Amino acid sequence: MSVLDAPVGAAPGRPAGENLVPVFVRLKLTLLRNGLRQSAGRRAAYITSVVVTLLCAAGLLLGLTALHGHAHAASLVVLLAGVAAVGWAVMPLFFPSGDETLDPSRLVMLPLRPRPLVSALLVSSLVGIGPLFTLCLAAGSVFAVARGAAGAVFAVVAAPLALLVCVALARAVATANTRLLTSRKGRDLAVLSGLVIAVGFQVVNFGAQRLGRAGGLSALDPAADVVRWLPPASAIGAVDSASRGSYGQASVQLLLSVAALAALLRLWQRSLVKLMTAPDGSTLAAAGPGREKAGKGGAGLAALLPQGRTGTVMERSLRYIARDPKTKAAWTTALAIGLIVPVLNALQGTGSVYFACFAAWMLGIQMYNQFGQDTSAFWMVALTISSTRDAYLELRARALALLLITLPYTIVVTVVTAAMLDDWAALPEVMGLSLALLGGMLATGAVASANFPYSIPQDGAFKNVAPGQAGLAWISIFGGMVSAGLLCAPLIAVTIWLHVADHEQWLWLLLPVGAGYGALIAWAGLRAAAPRTADRLPEILAAVSKG
Repeated sequence: MSVLDAPVGAAPGRPAGENLVPVFVRLKLTLLRNGLRQSAGRRAAYITSVVVTLLCAAGLLLGLTALHGHAHAASLVVLLAGVAAVGWAVMPLFFPSGDETLDPSRLVMLPLRPRPLVSALLVSSLVGIGPLFTLCLAAGSVFAVARGAAGAVFAVVAAPLALLVCVALARAVATANTRLLTSRKGRDLAVLSGLVIAVGFQVVNFGAQRLGRAGGLSALDPAADVVRWLPPASAIGAVDSASRGSYGQASVQLLLSVAALAALLRLWQRSLVKLMTAPDGSTLAAAGPGREKAGKGGAGLAALLPQGRTGTVMERSLRYIARDPKTKAAWTTALAIGLIVPVLNALQGTGSVYFACFAAWMLGIQMYNQFGQDTSAFWMVALTISSTRDAYLELRARALALLLITLPYTIVVTVVTAAMLDDWAALPEVMGLSLALLGGMLATGAVASANFPYSIPQDGAFKNVAPGQAGLAWISIFGGMVSAGLLCAPLIAVTIWLHVADHEQWLWLLLPVGAGYGALIAWAGLRAAAPRTADRLPEILAAVSKG
């Protein structure tokens, strides 16, 4: 008998899964509460993220409510529902989300049947900031288009239905691909899928910009006419159709979303059965000839790096980038988006050479949470740090490993952007600003790594942060990026002043000044982070080992 066909471990004769839903909801709340109890900083970060999300949700709800009665409101809300669905499908793969209650691989040994397990996981998935934000989006959307009694009736059903379709889509996609990033054969495909999705997001972004420049919400009508028949946007479209008296069309649109929900739940259930019963062969023949061959390649890399601790740490960091699926996916996505943004803007004829700074910004993010990528193995690194100097050498070597990729990449992207726009006069100043920004990101990334470390779980393919640490991760990254911008403010001010004062003949000086300034603030950031790292080794080890 399959473990999924066995009855739930409850009293004999009781329906399987009778109390599974409340158990999973309580489990999720307990995990969240225990995660927040670990430190005041984590509680503050989580509360801040909740407040920011709620404010955004409230603003979105008010904005959509103000569209009530607008002739083209339906086009906007239908497209918003479609974008939300796409976000729910891909966000869990590449952004911090989820917890142990949503990780089916942790439930393999439990005697749970698929159907009640899916119901319990679906309900527990509705507990969180993301579902609340989506519910506000759905509620505001249906209010914007609902008119009359029929529209109100359809709205009551459409809003929660759209939310359920989004959540079921996210969980079905995540469960179907749970082994992707942890599989040796599938990790390169995971990187490719991440690249495709990143490119797709940018295409959608620039498409939306072009529609916005067309003027008015009426420009959205052609796209909305198609999307209104695609779940879960069809549920929102049903409210608009019912408000206009097209009850047959509204019923079909609503049934499309209901059918989509049923299909997603069925797909989720089948993926769950396969995940929890099929053997995982990703680690078979782990000690085969391929591993021996891979190990021989290290001598060539090590020979090009400095001797001593610096070279060892740099080689370790570069191997993480080349071999760790999550690190590789993050780097591939950053490299792709860093080039796509300035290039697509240039192709549209609306770009600027200053968009090349986006490459330095994207790659600089990789400096954040340096110790989290080590996970529980950080204890071996911690054993080698006994002083502030040891911590400084560790951080400096990690920064140098990043510079081996980020520095030439930033230069190439800047030159390519200037060539596409035929604006070679702006190249020196933009290059200087990019290098200064890169130095600022390295500096704040080192400080954030020491003060706001968080774990990157390795047993869940789609979790990039441990339960209770998502707010900490977002505060660390976004707070650091804002600080990096402030560090570059003096150079930005000098650039603006040279343009305003008509001293453009001196703009070329921004290249050496920006390079020197970036190196200076990077060095200062590493120096500031070193004593903090040495003093907080036990806290850092506990934080990064959580997952």
